[in-house]
Amino acid sequence: MEPDRPRFRPGPPLLCLLGVGVVYLLAVCTPFGQRAENGLVKGYADQARIFELVQSAGPPPLKAAMPTLVAGLVAIAAVALLRRCWWQGCAALGVVVVTVVGTEALHLVLPRPDLVRAPQGLTDGSFPSGHVAVVAGLACGAVLVAAPRVRPYVAMAGMLWLAFTAAAVQALYWHRPSDAMGATLLACACYRVAAQLLPSAATSGGTRPPRSLPALAGVLALVGALAGGAREDAVARPLVFTGAALVCVALYGITTGSSSGPRRSVPGRSGASPQG
Repeated sequence: MEPDRPRFRPGPPLLCLLGVGVVYLLAVCTPFGQRAENGLVKGYADQARIFELVQSAGPPPLKAAMPTLVAGLVAIAAVALLRRCWWQGCAALGVVVVTVVGTEALHLVLPRPDLVRAPQGLTDGSFPSGHVAVVAGLACGAVLVAAPRVRPYVAMAGMLWLAFTAAAVQALYWHRPSDAMGATLLACACYRVAAQLLPSAATSGGTRPPRSLPALAGVLALVGALAGGAREDAVARPLVFTGAALVCVALYGITTGSSSGPRRSVPGRSGASPQG
Protein backbone atom coordinates (compact mmCIF):
# COMPACT_ATOMS: atom_id res chain seq x y z
CA MET A 1 0.00 0.00 0.00
CA GLU A 2 1.21 3.47 -0.81
CA PRO A 3 1.78 5.77 2.14
CA ASP A 4 -0.82 8.43 2.63
CA ARG A 5 0.17 11.64 0.96
CA PRO A 6 -0.31 14.86 2.87
CA ARG A 7 -3.45 16.64 1.80
CA PHE A 8 -3.47 20.30 0.97
CA ARG A 9 -5.47 22.24 3.54
CA PRO A 10 -5.95 25.92 2.80
CA GLY A 11 -4.88 28.06 5.73
CA PRO A 12 -6.73 31.08 7.11
CA PRO A 13 -4.99 33.62 4.82
CA LEU A 14 -5.93 31.68 1.71
CA LEU A 15 -9.48 31.18 2.96
CA CYS A 16 -9.83 34.94 3.47
CA LEU A 17 -8.52 35.62 -0.04
CA LEU A 18 -10.89 33.02 -1.43
CA GLY A 19 -13.64 34.82 0.46
CA VAL A 20 -12.74 38.06 -1.32
CA GLY A 21 -13.08 36.28 -4.65
CA VAL A 22 -16.36 34.60 -3.74
CA VAL A 23 -17.93 37.85 -2.53
CA TYR A 24 -16.80 39.62 -5.70
CA LEU A 25 -18.09 36.91 -8.02
CA LEU A 26 -21.47 36.57 -6.31
CA ALA A 27 -22.20 40.24 -5.70
CA VAL A 28 -20.57 41.91 -8.69
CA CYS A 29 -20.48 39.30 -11.45
CA THR A 30 -24.01 37.90 -11.24
CA PRO A 31 -27.32 39.57 -12.18
CA PHE A 32 -28.81 38.43 -8.88
CA GLY A 33 -26.05 40.04 -6.85
CA GLN A 34 -26.18 43.29 -8.77
CA ARG A 35 -29.96 43.57 -8.49
CA ALA A 36 -29.88 42.81 -4.78
CA GLU A 37 -27.29 45.47 -3.99
CA ASN A 38 -28.59 48.06 -6.44
CA GLY A 39 -32.01 47.68 -4.85
CA LEU A 40 -30.58 49.02 -1.59
CA VAL A 41 -29.73 52.37 -3.19
CA LYS A 42 -32.95 54.36 -2.97
CA GLY A 43 -33.27 58.00 -2.08
CA TYR A 44 -30.35 60.36 -1.54
CA ALA A 45 -27.10 60.26 0.39
CA ASP A 46 -28.09 63.26 2.51
CA GLN A 47 -30.93 61.19 4.00
CA ALA A 48 -28.37 59.19 5.97
CA ARG A 49 -28.56 60.34 9.58
CA ILE A 50 -24.82 60.84 9.80
CA PHE A 51 -24.64 62.93 6.63
CA GLU A 52 -24.40 66.28 8.41
CA LEU A 53 -21.79 64.92 10.83
CA VAL A 54 -19.67 63.65 7.95
CA GLN A 55 -19.90 66.99 6.19
CA SER A 56 -18.81 68.90 9.28
CA ALA A 57 -16.57 67.23 11.84
CA GLY A 58 -16.01 63.74 10.52
CA PRO A 59 -15.67 61.11 11.92
CA PRO A 60 -12.49 59.59 10.45
CA PRO A 61 -11.95 58.10 7.96
CA LEU A 62 -15.29 59.16 6.46
CA LYS A 63 -13.67 62.56 6.39
CA ALA A 64 -9.91 63.03 5.92
CA ALA A 65 -9.22 59.41 5.06
CA MET A 66 -5.58 59.96 4.14
CA PRO A 67 -4.72 61.91 7.33
CA THR A 68 -6.44 59.16 9.29
CA LEU A 69 -4.29 56.54 7.59
CA VAL A 70 -1.09 58.49 8.20
CA ALA A 71 -1.98 59.17 11.84
CA GLY A 72 -2.74 55.50 12.37
CA LEU A 73 0.56 54.40 10.86
CA VAL A 74 2.42 56.89 13.06
CA ALA A 75 0.59 55.65 16.15
CA ILE A 76 1.43 52.02 15.37
CA ALA A 77 5.08 52.91 14.79
CA ALA A 78 5.16 54.85 18.08
CA VAL A 79 3.74 51.92 20.03
CA ALA A 80 6.26 49.58 18.43
CA LEU A 81 9.12 51.90 19.41
CA LEU A 82 7.87 52.26 22.97
CA ARG A 83 7.39 48.50 23.40
CA ARG A 84 10.52 47.68 21.40
CA CYS A 85 8.62 45.06 19.46
CA TRP A 86 10.32 45.67 16.15
CA TRP A 87 9.03 42.66 14.26
CA GLN A 88 5.43 43.13 15.39
CA GLY A 89 5.64 46.82 14.52
CA CYS A 90 6.96 46.20 11.02
CA ALA A 91 4.34 43.52 10.45
CA ALA A 92 1.55 45.77 11.72
CA LEU A 93 2.61 48.56 9.38
CA GLY A 94 2.81 46.04 6.57
CA VAL A 95 -0.71 44.79 7.26
CA VAL A 96 -2.10 48.32 6.99
CA VAL A 97 -0.14 49.25 3.88
CA VAL A 98 -0.84 46.02 2.01
CA THR A 99 -4.54 46.19 2.87
CA VAL A 100 -4.94 49.76 1.62
CA VAL A 101 -2.68 49.39 -1.43
CA GLY A 102 -4.27 46.04 -2.27
CA THR A 103 -7.70 47.62 -2.13
CA GLU A 104 -6.68 50.37 -4.53
CA ALA A 105 -5.10 47.80 -6.84
CA LEU A 106 -8.30 45.75 -6.90
CA HIS A 107 -10.22 48.87 -7.89
CA LEU A 108 -8.07 49.04 -11.01
CA VAL A 109 -8.15 45.37 -12.04
CA LEU A 110 -11.63 44.17 -11.06
CA PRO A 111 -14.29 45.20 -13.57
CA ARG A 112 -17.94 45.76 -12.76
CA PRO A 113 -19.90 44.47 -15.75
CA ASP A 114 -23.32 46.02 -16.23
CA LEU A 115 -25.49 42.90 -16.20
CA VAL A 116 -28.81 44.47 -15.27
CA ARG A 117 -28.79 47.78 -17.20
CA ALA A 118 -28.41 49.75 -14.01
CA PRO A 119 -28.66 53.55 -13.85
CA GLN A 120 -25.45 55.37 -14.65
CA GLY A 121 -24.67 56.16 -11.01
CA LEU A 122 -24.65 52.45 -10.13
CA THR A 123 -22.33 51.17 -12.84
CA ASP A 124 -19.03 52.40 -11.42
CA GLY A 125 -16.78 49.88 -9.71
CA SER A 126 -16.49 50.21 -5.94
CA PHE A 127 -15.21 46.81 -4.77
CA PRO A 128 -13.69 46.73 -2.18
CA SER A 129 -14.27 49.78 0.03
CA GLY A 130 -11.25 52.00 0.58
CA HIS A 131 -12.72 53.59 3.71
CA VAL A 132 -13.37 50.21 5.29
CA ALA A 133 -9.91 49.05 4.22
CA VAL A 134 -8.34 51.91 6.19
CA VAL A 135 -10.29 51.02 9.33
CA ALA A 136 -9.89 47.24 9.04
CA GLY A 137 -6.18 47.53 8.25
CA LEU A 138 -5.49 49.89 11.15
CA ALA A 139 -7.61 47.81 13.53
CA CYS A 140 -5.74 44.62 12.59
CA GLY A 141 -2.38 46.37 12.82
CA ALA A 142 -3.23 47.76 16.24
CA VAL A 143 -4.04 44.29 17.55
CA LEU A 144 -0.72 42.96 16.25
CA VAL A 145 1.35 45.63 17.99
CA ALA A 146 -0.66 45.90 21.23
CA ALA A 147 0.58 44.45 24.50
CA PRO A 148 -1.10 41.13 25.39
CA ARG A 149 -2.89 42.55 28.42
CA VAL A 150 -4.62 45.28 26.41
CA ARG A 151 -5.04 43.39 23.14
CA PRO A 152 -8.68 42.35 23.80
CA TYR A 153 -9.63 45.95 24.52
CA VAL A 154 -7.87 47.17 21.39
CA ALA A 155 -9.78 44.58 19.39
CA MET A 156 -13.04 45.73 20.98
CA ALA A 157 -12.33 49.34 19.97
CA GLY A 158 -11.54 48.11 16.46
CA MET A 159 -14.88 46.29 16.32
CA LEU A 160 -16.78 49.44 17.22
CA TRP A 161 -14.91 51.57 14.67
CA LEU A 162 -15.28 48.95 11.94
CA ALA A 163 -18.99 48.43 12.64
CA PHE A 164 -19.75 52.14 12.43
CA THR A 165 -17.67 52.75 9.31
CA ALA A 166 -18.86 49.68 7.41
CA ALA A 167 -22.50 50.61 8.04
CA ALA A 168 -21.95 54.31 7.35
CA VAL A 169 -20.42 53.90 3.90
CA GLN A 170 -23.46 51.88 2.92
CA ALA A 171 -25.98 54.32 4.37
CA LEU A 172 -24.23 57.19 2.57
CA TYR A 173 -24.41 55.16 -0.69
CA TRP A 174 -20.66 55.33 -1.08
CA HIS A 175 -20.36 51.55 -1.09
CA ARG A 176 -22.37 48.37 -1.24
CA PRO A 177 -22.40 45.59 1.42
CA SER A 178 -20.03 43.44 -0.65
CA ASP A 179 -17.52 46.31 -0.80
CA ALA A 180 -17.32 46.47 3.00
CA MET A 181 -17.00 42.70 3.37
CA GLY A 182 -14.35 42.46 0.65
CA ALA A 183 -12.14 45.07 2.32
CA THR A 184 -12.50 43.37 5.70
CA LEU A 185 -11.60 39.97 4.27
CA LEU A 186 -8.51 41.44 2.62
CA ALA A 187 -7.38 42.94 5.94
CA CYS A 188 -8.02 39.63 7.70
CA ALA A 189 -5.89 37.80 5.14
CA CYS A 190 -3.01 40.22 5.72
CA TYR A 191 -3.33 39.84 9.48
CA ARG A 192 -3.24 36.04 9.31
CA VAL A 193 -0.14 36.07 7.13
CA ALA A 194 1.62 38.31 9.63
CA ALA A 195 0.44 36.24 12.60
CA GLN A 196 1.84 33.07 11.07
CA LEU A 197 5.19 34.54 10.04
CA LEU A 198 6.08 36.57 13.10
CA PRO A 199 7.91 35.25 16.17
CA SER A 200 5.71 34.55 19.14
CA ALA A 201 4.47 37.64 20.96
CA ALA A 202 5.03 37.53 24.72
CA THR A 203 1.83 36.76 26.60
CA SER A 204 3.12 36.34 30.13
CA GLY A 205 2.17 38.98 32.64
CA GLY A 206 -1.10 39.78 30.98
CA THR A 207 -4.37 39.76 32.90
CA ARG A 208 -7.28 37.65 31.70
CA PRO A 209 -10.00 39.90 30.30
CA PRO A 210 -13.45 39.74 31.94
CA ARG A 211 -15.77 37.05 30.66
CA SER A 212 -18.31 39.72 29.84
CA LEU A 213 -15.94 41.44 27.39
CA PRO A 214 -17.08 39.55 24.25
CA ALA A 215 -20.71 40.34 25.02
CA LEU A 216 -19.86 43.98 25.64
CA ALA A 217 -17.91 44.12 22.38
CA GLY A 218 -20.89 42.66 20.54
CA VAL A 219 -23.29 45.18 22.04
CA LEU A 220 -21.01 48.11 21.20
CA ALA A 221 -20.57 46.82 17.64
CA LEU A 222 -24.33 46.53 17.24
CA VAL A 223 -24.88 50.06 18.52
CA GLY A 224 -22.15 51.38 16.22
CA ALA A 225 -23.57 49.59 13.20
CA LEU A 226 -27.10 50.84 13.91
CA ALA A 227 -25.86 54.40 14.35
CA GLY A 228 -23.78 54.33 11.19
CA GLY A 229 -26.39 52.67 9.01
CA ALA A 230 -29.46 54.67 10.06
CA ARG A 231 -31.41 56.62 7.43
CA GLU A 232 -34.34 59.00 7.60
CA ASP A 233 -36.25 57.45 4.68
CA ALA A 234 -36.19 53.74 5.53
CA VAL A 235 -36.02 51.11 8.24
CA ALA A 236 -35.52 47.82 6.40
CA ARG A 237 -32.55 48.88 4.31
CA PRO A 238 -30.59 50.20 7.30
CA LEU A 239 -31.05 46.79 8.90
CA VAL A 240 -29.35 45.26 5.87
CA PHE A 241 -26.50 47.76 6.24
CA THR A 242 -26.25 46.88 9.93
CA GLY A 243 -26.20 43.16 9.17
CA ALA A 244 -23.43 43.54 6.61
CA ALA A 245 -21.40 45.64 9.06
CA LEU A 246 -21.82 42.99 11.75
CA VAL A 247 -20.55 40.37 9.31
CA CYS A 248 -17.42 42.51 8.91
CA VAL A 249 -17.09 42.72 12.69
CA ALA A 250 -17.48 38.95 13.02
CA LEU A 251 -14.77 38.33 10.42
CA TYR A 252 -12.45 40.74 12.21
CA GLY A 253 -13.22 39.30 15.64
CA ILE A 254 -12.72 35.69 14.57
CA THR A 255 -9.47 36.54 12.81
CA THR A 256 -7.86 38.56 15.57
CA GLY A 257 -9.30 36.45 18.38
CA SER A 258 -8.17 33.12 16.94
CA SER A 259 -4.56 33.93 17.77
CA SER A 260 -3.39 35.77 20.85
CA GLY A 261 -0.33 36.73 18.87
CA PRO A 262 2.13 35.43 16.29
CA ARG A 263 2.70 31.72 16.61
CA ARG A 264 6.38 30.96 16.22
CA SER A 265 9.14 31.79 18.65
CA VAL A 266 12.47 32.65 17.06
CA PRO A 267 15.39 33.06 19.46
CA GLY A 268 17.06 36.44 19.37
CA ARG A 269 14.24 38.27 17.61
CA SER A 270 11.74 39.07 20.29
CA GLY A 271 14.15 40.17 22.99
CA ALA A 272 15.55 38.52 26.07
CA SER A 273 12.59 39.27 28.28
CA PRO A 274 8.84 39.17 27.69
CA GLN A 275 7.28 42.34 26.39
CA GLY A 276 4.56 43.80 28.53
